[in-house]
Amino acid sequence: MIEGRLIICLANSWDYDPTSKHQIMRILARHNDIIWVNYHGTRRPQTNASDLRAGFATLRRVAGGLKHISPSMVQITPLVIPGARKSIARRLHRWMLIKQIRRAVKAVPGACGKPLQVWSFAPDVPYLVGAFGEECFVYYCVDEYTQFKGFNQKAIIQSETELLDRADVAIVTSQALLESKCRIRPDAALVRHGVDYEHFAAAWQKELESPQDVAATQGPIFGFFGLIHHWIDRRLIAEVAERLPEYAFVLIGDCRADVSRLEALPNVHLLGRRPYESLPAYCRAFTAGLLPFVEDRMTRCVNPIKMCEYLAAGLPVVSTPLPEAGLFEGPIRIAASPDAFVEACRAIVAETNAAKASERRQQARMISDTVKMRSWHATVERVSDLVMSCVHGSGRILKSSSAAIRENRPIETGSLAQTAP
Repeated sequence: MIEGRLIICLANSWDYDPTSKHQIMRILARHNDIIWVNYHGTRRPQTNASDLRAGFATLRRVAGGLKHISPSMVQITPLVIPGARKSIARRLHRWMLIKQIRRAVKAVPGACGKPLQVWSFAPDVPYLVGAFGEECFVYYCVDEYTQFKGFNQKAIIQSETELLDRADVAIVTSQALLESKCRIRPDAALVRHGVDYEHFAAAWQKELESPQDVAATQGPIFGFFGLIHHWIDRRLIAEVAERLPEYAFVLIGDCRADVSRLEALPNVHLLGRRPYESLPAYCRAFTAGLLPFVEDRMTRCVNPIKMCEYLAAGLPVVSTPLPEAGLFEGPIRIAASPDAFVEACRAIVAETNAAKASERRQQARMISDTVKMRSWHATVERVSDLVMSCVHGSGRILKSSSAAIRENRPIETGSLAQTAP
C-alpha cells in the first residue's frame, strides 16, 4: 500500500455521489495526504439551465477556497477556463490550474519533504505531467471520454493520446477500455472497480426498514440508482414499464436528460438523489437491479460500479448487453431487446415468488458471493503495487525532486504558462 505521500487527485466534484475516485482516495488517505482537485475544465459549458446552475455552484466552491474533508484530505475547486479552444485561452487555463494547485500544496501542513504523486481521472491534462516534480503520474481511465456528448472529440483524442504516452502508469477499468487504450499504451493495466461489500450486503444480512417513498409501492420493484444521463436508455425503460404495468420501476438519481415519457407513467417513480447510506435499504426493497444502458461505443467500455453493488446486495440484475456485465451472466440476465428485457423481468419475479423466505436469503447470499472478493481495499492494493513498482524501479518515471513545486521553479512551454516541458 502507498504510504507517506502527498497525492494530488484530479477528478470530478468531491461533493457528489461516491465514485471509484472517492473510494480509492478515502483508502489512500489513511496513510497519505490527499489534495482532491474538483476539476471542471474538460467540457465547455452550454447555454442551458443545467449548465448555468452547475456554473454558479462551481463559482461558489471556487470562492470557498481550500476545504478540509478529513484530517488528511482537502479539496480545492480551481478557477479555470472550461473547454478552452483558442491557444491563448488554453495557455491561460493551464497556468491558472497549475498555479492554484501549487498554492494548495504549500498550504497542506507537513507536505514539505513528502514524495508527491499526481493521479488524474481527467483525460485532458497532459501538460500537468512533470509540473509538480512528481515521482509518479497516474492516468486512471474509467470511461471512454472521446464518446461523451458535449465534449470536443478531436481535442479529447489529442490530449488523451498525449497523456497516455506521457503518464508513468496508465490504468483502465474494463476490458474494452484496455483494448482501446493499449494501442497507444501497450503496458496499460486493467484494474476493475471494487465494491463496498459490507455496506451493500447489509441489504440481505440485516433487517432494514423500507424507505418511506417505496414502502407502499405495490408489486415487484425493479430499481436503478445512478445519474440518469444520455447513456441511460430511457426509451427502453418506458417501453418495458408500459408492457409491465403491474411492476414498479424506481429510479434513484439526478436527471440530466429528458425523462418526460417516464414521468407520465404511473408505475415509474423518479425519486431524485438519495444518500449513499440509504441505498442498501432501497436494495432490500428491490426485486432486482437494472442496468438499462444504451448500446454504443461509449457504453461498450463502461464498467458500472452499481453492477457489483447490486450483486453485493444480493439482487439479480437485468442488463442490456454490456461486456462487463457478461462476466456475471447468471446473476445478471443479459437482454438485447425490449422483448428480452420484459421476459427477464418476468422470469425474476416468477423465481422470487416460487422461493420461500429462507431460500430467497440463500439466493441473495449466493449472488452476493460472486463479488465478495472485489473489495475497494483489494483494488487499492493492486493499484498501489503498480504505482510503487514504477516508483522503485522499472517505470517510466520522472526522477526530478518534488522540491521543484515548493520552490516554484518555472518550466517553460508558452508565454503564459509554467507547465510541463
